Amino acid sequence: MTTTGAKHTRKGHAWTMLLLAGVFEIGYALSVGGSRAFTVPGWSVSAALFFLLTLYALSVALREIDVGIGYAVWAGIGSVGAAVFGSILLDQPLTPIQAFWLAVIIAGVIWLKLADSTRRQAGSR
Repeated sequence: MTTTGAKHTRKGHAWTMLLLAGVFEIGYALSVGGSRAFTVPGWSVSAALFFLLTLYALSVALREIDVGIGYAVWAGIGSVGAAVFGSILLDQPLTPIQAFWLAVIIAGVIWLKLADSTRRQAGSR
């Protein structure tokens, strides 16, 4: 594999880890909500586990992805996922205006990823 190919593989792995960190962040947020201020033992243990998993996956991703971009994507995935799954699993309301602004966050995350890909392509020339 060429050096450029190895870089692309590392970047791809980093983005996969960032997506995984986002999924763990959703689990963490939902678990904290279900823990009722850490008074429900099962949810509290789940929150601690998801917290450790999200930090690990995020730290691995940030070895290859700029901190500002990685953190924004991670936070976006976590906030949108927590709102959507909180609505479904925890019966929390999700209004149309909230759904609109969550869609804006999703669009922003996609634009950040595209901007990172464009910068990477320009840098490999």
